[in-house]
Amino acid sequence: MATPLFAGLAVAAAALAGRYGIQAWQSFKARPPKPRRFYEGGFQPKMTRREAALILGVRENVAIEKVKEAHRKVMIANHPDAGGSHYLASKINEAKDIMLRKSKDSGSAF
Repeated sequence: MATPLFAGLAVAAAALAGRYGIQAWQSFKARPPKPRRFYEGGFQPKMTRREAALILGVRENVAIEKVKEAHRKVMIANHPDAGGSHYLASKINEAKDIMLRKSKDSGSAF
C-alpha cells in the first residue's frame, strides 16, 4: 500500500530536481563570458616587450602615460606593503621598465 506512494514521491522529486537542473543550466549558458583582466601564466626567463604588455594589461605600442597609469593600477593591487608579493612587484616594475625602454640586461632580481 505504501509502495505506490513512495514511488510517486520519488518520481515527483526527480521531476522537480530535473526542472531546477534545467533552469540552472539555461541561466548558466546565458551568462556573458567573464573577461580576463590580467595576464595569467608563468614568466619567461628574459621578459619580452609582449610579456611586459600582457603583465600591465596594455598594448605593445602605447603612450608613456598609459604605461605609467597601468603600472600604478597593477602595482596598487600587488604591492608588498598591501599583502602582495615582492617577486610580483619586481616583475611589474621590470615590465614598466621594458615598456618605457629602460630595460637592463641583468633582468629581474629574483
